[in-house]
Amino acid sequence: MDATQKRIVERIDEHREEIIAFARDIYTHAELGYKETRTAKKFAEALKSRNLPVIKEHLAVTGVKGYLKKEAAGPTVALIGELDALRIPTHKFANPETQAAHCCGHHAQLAGVAGAAFALADPEVSAALDGNVIFFAVPAEEYGEIEFKNQLKAEGKIRYGGGKCELIRIGAFDDVDLSLAHHSGEGLGVGNGSSNGFVSKVIRIIGRAAHAAARPHLGINALNAAALGHTALQYQRETFRDEDSVRVHPILTKGGDLVNVVPDEAVLEALVRAKNTEAILDANEKTDRSFKAGADALGAGYEITTMPGYLPQIPAAAHPALITAVELAAPGREFKLSSGAHGAGSTDVGDVQHILPTLTFHTGGVRGAFHSPEFEVTDEDEAYILTAKIFALGAYELLKDGAAQAREAVENYKAPFTKDTYIAYMESLMKTEKKDLA
Repeated sequence: MDATQKRIVERIDEHREEIIAFARDIYTHAELGYKETRTAKKFAEALKSRNLPVIKEHLAVTGVKGYLKKEAAGPTVALIGELDALRIPTHKFANPETQAAHCCGHHAQLAGVAGAAFALADPEVSAALDGNVIFFAVPAEEYGEIEFKNQLKAEGKIRYGGGKCELIRIGAFDDVDLSLAHHSGEGLGVGNGSSNGFVSKVIRIIGRAAHAAARPHLGINALNAAALGHTALQYQRETFRDEDSVRVHPILTKGGDLVNVVPDEAVLEALVRAKNTEAILDANEKTDRSFKAGADALGAGYEITTMPGYLPQIPAAAHPALITAVELAAPGREFKLSSGAHGAGSTDVGDVQHILPTLTFHTGGVRGAFHSPEFEVTDEDEAYILTAKIFALGAYELLKDGAAQAREAVENYKAPFTKDTYIAYMESLMKTEKKDLA
């Protein structure tokens, strides 16, 4: 361990209690996507306490960027932490005001990024970096509340539902050459496999109200039409290829207004996921057909709005800089290197990967199923302090010695999209189809 690496570890250890206190505060005040105002403010305050020269707030509604240096020659590395949580009101640390809970470890990412700033902002450490570091808190990774996001879009506040997607669109990644991203997991590891991408949908079935007991024959039951559409969707499942890892999962957000009135409107939100864009588009078309058929069967109308979601995550081998960071941060610990396996979940880290190199790692310190009330933090040093050390040491490895490793990673990366072609692809997925009531 050289002098700078030793100083990074010591600085984070010196601020252990502050980092854990920050993580606990975020953990117990969870907020949902594009609503993370308190969380973003706390992150910005943490960066301001490090005396960073430039801090930008309210990016894509709630995003925050802090720059280690006002200006720097050489590559810029972004350390990414996600602001949002999930709506899981039964979790023991759910925020009673928002019904949200951090059951995916995003608060650990934020603690890691904020903790890394303690070390990297040290003058001796900063001077050893031949480039710049951005401490980046991003909104809305968990893709929920689709109707709310569509309303933000209608108001001109966002265009895409995913936080990183929106940040790419508005140019907030334009000055980033390479990113480091983290996720909580079952243990310590470096690299990532592939994941599903998806499109999001709001399906509105339009019926006709009538007295449900006295004159139901005068109505058109939108809920029944939606149920038919959902059944038709189930019959599509045998047409999905196993190797495409297709997942289509709707929820009903409105099924009527009063039990004795024939429902004149039913609303569903759905995500249509798959391992590749061709399978996503195929499953999306079949989803549309199913709900159109349900509406047609009962003479109902429909309005189906499709929005771009996330691109599939690209498998990434463990990068030497992060392997070194893990070995220094957790000496003697065993850790896993990514096997490249596929996961059916989704993340907008995949969108960032499609325009610039993104190196990933995961730490443990948690147990229980993710996205469930059983999720809990069991080891704060593992979840928060180790994460901060790997972020900071990884940035140093990439930017030391003329930023040789960062430059090599950037030069050798073949991005599937430029920013412009990425936006063109996302725009191509947006559509709304309507049919009036019969």
